[in-house]
Amino acid sequence: MLTQRENELLTQTGPGTPCGDLMRRYWQPTALSEELPTGGAPLPVRILGEDLVLFRDDQDRPGLLGLHCSHRGADLSYGRVEDGGLRCLYHGWLYDIKGRCLEQPGEPAGSDFCGKIHHRAHPCQEKGGVIFSYMGPGEPPLLPNYEFLGVPEDQRVVTKFIQDCNYLQGNEGNIDPVHNALLHHPEVNQSHNYRGFHGGRGPIPGVQVLECEPTDFGVALCYTSPNDAETKNIRTFNFVMPNLTVFPGQFRGHDGFSCNWHVPIDDTHHWKYTFIFRRSGPIDGPTMLSRLGSIGAGYRLIQNKDNRYMQDRSLLATASYSGIPSVAAQDTWATEGEGTIQDRTQEHLGYSDKIIVIARRMMLKAIQDVQHGDDPPHVIRHPDQNRFSHMVVRGDQVPVSTDWKEFRKDIASRGQTTAATG
Repeated sequence: MLTQRENELLTQTGPGTPCGDLMRRYWQPTALSEELPTGGAPLPVRILGEDLVLFRDDQDRPGLLGLHCSHRGADLSYGRVEDGGLRCLYHGWLYDIKGRCLEQPGEPAGSDFCGKIHHRAHPCQEKGGVIFSYMGPGEPPLLPNYEFLGVPEDQRVVTKFIQDCNYLQGNEGNIDPVHNALLHHPEVNQSHNYRGFHGGRGPIPGVQVLECEPTDFGVALCYTSPNDAETKNIRTFNFVMPNLTVFPGQFRGHDGFSCNWHVPIDDTHHWKYTFIFRRSGPIDGPTMLSRLGSIGAGYRLIQNKDNRYMQDRSLLATASYSGIPSVAAQDTWATEGEGTIQDRTQEHLGYSDKIIVIARRMMLKAIQDVQHGDDPPHVIRHPDQNRFSHMVVRGDQVPVSTDWKEFRKDIASRGQTTAATG
């Protein structure tokens, strides 16, 4: 379990907080491209506890500005996109994507007041169907060259939905392998194979073995389970600092993988961005998204806390372990059910939680790095660092003697299932 202070360090992400300072050292998803179409209205957004406005200027470049005009605080999301920037409706002050004030219609001719105003602005990049922003100090790092961001558009789908809880609960749900073998798989109803996890003693021999180790990007993860006397199933994936996980998802073998990226809105809400991509060709986007779950207005799940996630308890005995109808709703039930901010001083961690413990330690160390003026892990400053052949994502069947670390090395060396390219 964590101390109260450690829990606060990891869950508070607003301006001036230690974890907020950490999060701001990385590019963060800020909106889906579809939310900001060319010629569309400015979009008010809230991220890391800050109210901002995202817009496209008349050159179609995305810009992220403070929501309230530097003049007298009017809401810029109602503004006019024109003349190279975003114009406030109240008094006509005009800002470009870098926060420079270009015009002040109420000032006298010859006034230099424009040059004295620098409105809050954050750099943006658009890639992979998402607009990213950098909200930290100094020169932005490179946007990581993740494979799922660089594939052709028809080989990728991306969506998002809101979860009414702290981002860390979503983060930790992604790297919890036991829940994946239970919550998301209805066949455990018939076999009761969930009983293979015995209280406090780890997995029964021949059931599941969990492995993990720190890396330069985060934590490499693996779990294996027996298939027959000669082979075992292996699933290896990665927690990537500070708030995303890449995992095999809906594809087996080397044909693609998924990513969940948990972006704090504030300390009690976050966006869960989900990417799914395929290497070998076009992806059936609607089918993939339908398997994930039904997302309604405002990017909120149809199955949610208000309707008890549409759980059908009549299915528990025969057809569904949880009775909750979609993977997204199952995960959201779990993370939201822990409270808006989970009290980790009350938890009791077991064998399978060693992955979560390592990730927490890495996050706490990264917070210290930032406090000491250093870059945290996985902040990319040089192009030759912006490649991740060792960020292996794969599900496969292998001989029982296979060592998981050697398996990852072999896959990386062949360049067939890397999570990013360079």
